[in-house]
Amino acid sequence: MDDRHETPLERWDRNFTDLLQEVRVAQTGVQILFAFLLTLPFSARFDATRPRDHVVYVVTLLASAAASAMLLAPVSYHRLMFRRDRKADVVRTASRLAQGGLACLLVAICGAVFVVMDVVAGLTAAIAASAAVGVMCLALWYVLPLRARARFGQE
Repeated sequence: MDDRHETPLERWDRNFTDLLQEVRVAQTGVQILFAFLLTLPFSARFDATRPRDHVVYVVTLLASAAASAMLLAPVSYHRLMFRRDRKADVVRTASRLAQGGLACLLVAICGAVFVVMDVVAGLTAAIAASAAVGVMCLALWYVLPLRARARFGQE
């Protein structure tokens, strides 16, 4: 039962504000990761890394760039749709973009962990650590909320 007593438009406004707050948190993390990745090839030891690390690095960099684009897109989308009475569409689209951005961020985090662990501890540790981080993110970002949603009977 909803005790907020808000109009549909007020609810869309609140949902959009909530979404932007959530995206702000993710944007900071992805921007720091992206900045780190942009500087990595210019470090002295990068040329000494294995070819597989270069491949994983490129995928990780591109995933980080995609995450940045998708997590920033709701702001641009909102600006271009401003005052067109399309708030519901803006919120739905922004939510999908945020989910896509989080999926790309998951790939980027796992890739960054893989590259660092491969250099520091070897291939086996890199695979294990990257997989563990991936499973943890999947569990916290998707499984946990989907289980809660199912438990409370919400779609």
